[in-house]
Amino acid sequence: MSSCCATSGNRPAQAAVCPECDRRGRHVDSITVKALLRPDALSRLENVPYSFCPTPGCPVVYFSHEAVGVYHQEDLKVRVGLKEGDELVPICYCFGHTRASAWEEIRRTGKSTLVASITAHVQAGRCACEVNNPSGTCCLGEVNKVVKEGLARLGSRAQEPVVLAADHCCAASPSRTLAPAARSEPLCQRSDPERGT
Repeated sequence: MSSCCATSGNRPAQAAVCPECDRRGRHVDSITVKALLRPDALSRLENVPYSFCPTPGCPVVYFSHEAVGVYHQEDLKVRVGLKEGDELVPICYCFGHTRASAWEEIRRTGKSTLVASITAHVQAGRCACEVNNPSGTCCLGEVNKVVKEGLARLGSRAQEPVVLAADHCCAASPSRTLAPAARSEPLCQRSDPERGT
């Protein structure tokens, strides 16, 4: 895995619909599911494509219409940031950032360097989102949301303009101001059906 944006050749054309909340899931590579399931849950894994349920209130994390069962939060080795609301939940699985650590910097300084820091790590080839993040995708979208929320609640926008990278390490958005470390071109060519790329 050379990049969090590496494309897998076994991606199905369409992701399935979650059996619990009826929302369309995102395909997740088997390496992610295998890496994050607890041993007892891994022993039930079937050799079929799985999807990640992105609905915050839904207890299902992974599901497949070709498999007998689903996997819930308690089946994973890590907490699923998207599914939980407390401040200690991870928002960056590669570099250990939580809502609490992001908001603490904003409380202290009135700004955040988190997006620029993670973007620099991504550009240096240090991220492993395809293995570490339960969604199997880049964490920058979630990190951006948490930073925006923290700045709105705790920060002083008058001190420095908000500079955010694209929501996804693979997408360069001309409608946003990019962080200094961010490139103007995409870091990779991975497609994400949820974002229409």
